[in-house]
Amino acid sequence: MITDDQGYGDLGCHGNPVIQTPNLDWLHAHSTRLTNFHVDPLCSPTRAALMTGRYSCRVGVWATILGRSLLRREEATMADIFAANGYRTGIFGKWHLGDNYPFRPQDRGFQEVLVHGGGGIGQTPDFWGNDYFDDTYWHNGRPEAFKGYCTDVFFDAALKFIEANRDHPFFAYIATNAPHSPFHVPEKYAEPYLKMGVPQHRARFYGMITNIDENVGRLLTRLRECGLEGDTIVIFTTDNGTSAGYDPRTGDGYNAGMRGIKGSAYDGGHRTPCFIRWAGELQEGRDISSLTAHFDLLPTLIELCGLENPERIQFDGISLVPLLTGAVRDLPDRTIIVHTQQIDHPQKWRTCAVMTNRWRLVNGGELYDMTIDPGQEKNVANQYQDVVKELR
Repeated sequence: MITDDQGYGDLGCHGNPVIQTPNLDWLHAHSTRLTNFHVDPLCSPTRAALMTGRYSCRVGVWATILGRSLLRREEATMADIFAANGYRTGIFGKWHLGDNYPFRPQDRGFQEVLVHGGGGIGQTPDFWGNDYFDDTYWHNGRPEAFKGYCTDVFFDAALKFIEANRDHPFFAYIATNAPHSPFHVPEKYAEPYLKMGVPQHRARFYGMITNIDENVGRLLTRLRECGLEGDTIVIFTTDNGTSAGYDPRTGDGYNAGMRGIKGSAYDGGHRTPCFIRWAGELQEGRDISSLTAHFDLLPTLIELCGLENPERIQFDGISLVPLLTGAVRDLPDRTIIVHTQQIDHPQKWRTCAVMTNRWRLVNGGELYDMTIDPGQEKNVANQYQDVVKELR
């Protein structure tokens, strides 16, 4: 499961004093948690790295527009690999790596497809008139009208897919459009926050997340009812930092002490939740603070599920299985880059972070020591010019 524009701080279990996320809080309590997990600062690059196990810029994606969100055709995807290993594959919600042949999800390994168009419901590539309620989505290549709220529709379809394949290996990619703007949500989810005095845009944003949380609860319950809980790896993450849970201009809201939001090269733009639950196999309630990222999930799943890598892909990410199982306590220090650029041709150092466990080099010129300055308030580039040179 990957949600859209929900930040690290948009969860009760991460200290948010307002938001109600009881099911995600339960998942957090019963999962292994990657607490230093990073994605790209915008959605398409994150999804490209997640799907391929490789840097998003290496696979042709560094923006969400301008044709720069198209995942290069020759890249194998997570769905390709699961399908090649005999799994049934399904996507439900947001793709945003290409709307036309040969870039559509059904061209990239997904056998069951229910998606909206473009980067969000109601955007230009999406079906005319969609507004999150009673919309028309693309179902296996054809437009089909659905009744209900978007997140409910996508989870309904995912649950139907899981139940149909309960006796067969399956890979379900549930990628909600919510809580991406515009902040449309049934009133019953926003109302409690409005009564608490939360600003209207944030009340609706939080309401969308509470609706997601309700659907996560439905999913977890159904897995138990189907006898699949111990046989299913459940992962929850998000695609970038918060879009509406925090206002960096005023400090209003909650951002778990981080600087930056969606689109930023500071940690608040790309450090996100990542919960991994495999009942009976992975330790519950354990935090892993090693530096990890989106492109680690595919090689990790290949090892956890015992898959063959038929494409012999050279991953940029690594398998985290030794960490998850406790075979090792920490990873050797590594360097990871996250970035995004809403332009035709990438420019060096624009909206990027070069990260190690200790350091963050932001936009090529600012340096932060995360061991003593997790809020990235003091630029120490002048004091550590050797580190800047090394990371550049």
